[in-house]
Amino acid sequence: MELTNTKATLIQFAFYGGYTTMAIPAALFAQKYSYKKGVLLGLSLYATGALLFYPAAQLQMFGFFVGSLYILTFGLAFLETTCNPFILSLGAKETATRRLNLAQSFNPMGSFLGMIVAARFVLANLNADKHFDKANNKIEFSTLNEATKAMDRLHDLAVIRDPYVALGLVVLAMLVVIAVVKMPDTAHHEQIHPLQSMKRLMKNKVYRTGVIAQIAYVAAQIMCWTFIIQYAENLGLSKEAGQYHNMVAMGMFILSRLVSTFILKYVNASKLLMWFAIGGITTTAGAILIVGLPGLYCLVATSIFMSLMFPTIYGIALGNVGQDTTLGSAGLVMAIVGGAIMPMLQAMIMDLKTVGPLPAVNASFILPLLCFVVIALYGKYSYTILNK
Repeated sequence: MELTNTKATLIQFAFYGGYTTMAIPAALFAQKYSYKKGVLLGLSLYATGALLFYPAAQLQMFGFFVGSLYILTFGLAFLETTCNPFILSLGAKETATRRLNLAQSFNPMGSFLGMIVAARFVLANLNADKHFDKANNKIEFSTLNEATKAMDRLHDLAVIRDPYVALGLVVLAMLVVIAVVKMPDTAHHEQIHPLQSMKRLMKNKVYRTGVIAQIAYVAAQIMCWTFIIQYAENLGLSKEAGQYHNMVAMGMFILSRLVSTFILKYVNASKLLMWFAIGGITTTAGAILIVGLPGLYCLVATSIFMSLMFPTIYGIALGNVGQDTTLGSAGLVMAIVGGAIMPMLQAMIMDLKTVGPLPAVNASFILPLLCFVVIALYGKYSYTILNK
C-alpha cells in the first residue's frame, strides 16, 4: 500500500527476531520438561499469533500485524529448538545429518503450499495492486482519494487476514493430535548450568563457526525469497507472476533437498556444503550482473543450492556437542536473526533505485552472495577440523 521497502521489512525483523528472543527460553524449557511439552507450547504460541491477525485487520494497524507475527514466531522458536534436536536424537549419530535433511524436506513442501495460497487467494485478489502504473513500474496507491484508499485497505486486509486465521485453526488441530500421540522422551533432563554449557559450546570451533554460517545462510535464504518479487517487478512482471517464479524456486528447493539427502549417503556433509555454496555464489553473481529474465532465472536457480544448507550446517555444528545439544540448538535457532537484519539492509539498497550502472534491485544481491562465501568457507573449515 504505502509502505516503503525498508519499513515493510519490519515484517522480517519481527518474524525472525522472534526466533532470537525465544530460542534460549525454549531450550531451557525442553531441558527441564520434555521435547513434547516444548512442541505443544510452540503450537499454542503459533496459533495465538495467527489468530491475532483477526483483530489486527479490524483495527487496521501495521504495528499490530508485526506484533502478531512476533508472537507467532515465539511458537516457531519452540518448534525449531525442540523438533530438530529431537530428530537428531532418534537414531545413530552417523546418520543424524541425513535424518534431519529428510525431516526438513517437508518444510519447503509447506512453504510451497503457502505460496500457492499467496498467489491464488492473496496476491491475485488485492485491490491495491490493481492501481499499478506500468510506465513508472510502481503502485500508485498513494495518489488515490481517501474513500477509495479506505475501501481498498479494508478489502485487502481481510484477504491477508483469512489464511492466517485458517492456519491458526489448523495448528490448534495439530496441537490436539500431538497431545494424544506418544513421543519417546530423549531430552537431557539432568541439570546443566546454562553458563557452563555456553562456555563449552564457545570452545567448540565447529559449533562456534557453525552459528556464524547459519546466520549467513538464513540471511541469504530470506533475501533471495523475499525480494524475488521485487526483482521480477523491476523487469515489468506483476506481483503474481513474481510469486509464480518464487514457487518454481521452491519446487527446485524441494527436489534438490531430496536429491542432496540421498547424495549425503556417499559424500561428506562439509564437502557437499562447500560445493553447494560455490553454486550459490555463481547463481547470485548472475542475478547481479545480468539485467533481464536470465538474471531472474539465475536467482530462481539459487534455491537449488540453498536446499541442503540449513539442516546440514545444523547437523555439522551439533555433531559433537554431547550434553549441550539442547542449548546448542538454541544458539543455531537464534542464528535465524540473520533473516531479520540483512533483508532490511538489502531493502535500503533497493530504495536507492540505481547503484552505478546496475538497477539497485540487482546490485542488492551482493549481500546474499557474500553470505554464500561465508558458508563455503565454513564447509571447507569444518571438513578440515573434523578430519583432524
